[in-house]
Amino acid sequence: MSLRTDHVITSGVFSLDGDDFDVDNNIWLVGDDHEVVVIDAAHDHRPIIEGIGGRKVKAVICTHGHNDHINAAGELAEAVDAPIWLHPDDSMLWEVVYPDRRVDAPLTDGSKIEIAGGELSVIHTPGHSPGGCCLHLPSEGLLFSGDTLFNGGPGATGRSFSSHEQLVETIKERLFVLPHETVVHTGHGDSTTLGAEIPNVS
Repeated sequence: MSLRTDHVITSGVFSLDGDDFDVDNNIWLVGDDHEVVVIDAAHDHRPIIEGIGGRKVKAVICTHGHNDHINAAGELAEAVDAPIWLHPDDSMLWEVVYPDRRVDAPLTDGSKIEIAGGELSVIHTPGHSPGGCCLHLPSEGLLFSGDTLFNGGPGATGRSFSSHEQLVETIKERLFVLPHETVVHTGHGDSTTLGAEIPNVS
C-alpha cells in the first residue's frame, strides 16, 4: 500500500499566559499499512490510537510545544512504544506539561524522516513559538504546518515566546519558496495551499 495521510480531530483546551481556549486540533498520520508517524498528538490519545489501527508508530512528532499539540503525546508514546520528537527551542513549553519526562529526540532544521518510502523534511519556522517546525513531504506535495500557517494567514502571535514579525519573515523565506501548489495541512481548521496564502501574509 502506498504512502497516505490520515486525519484525526480531537477537542480540548489550549492554555497559555493564564488564559484557556476551547480548540479543535488536527492530528495527521503519515504512513502506509505497516508504519506511520503521528504529527501533533492533541488532547486524547485514544482516537489517535484508533486511527493508527495497529500500525508501527515510528515517531510522535510535535510541530511545537504548546500544550494543545503535546498533551496526548506522553500517553500515546507509552501506549504504542514510540519516541517523541520536538525542537529543543520549545523545551520550556514542553516542561510545563511534562515536568518529569523529556522528549526522546530533537527535531532539527533540515533533518529527514523516512516513512513508508517517503521522506519528511523538517523546516524550522520560529515565530508562533521559538521551536515551531513544519514538515514538508515533497513527493506528495504536502506541508504539515502546525500553527505556523493557517487557512487565512499566519498563526497567532502576541503571547509569550511569539513574534508576528519573525513569523511573517519565516513564512516568506522558508515556506513560500516551496511550490505554490503545495497543500498545507494545518494544526487547526481547514487545509489550504501555499499559493492561496501569499496574499494573507504581511
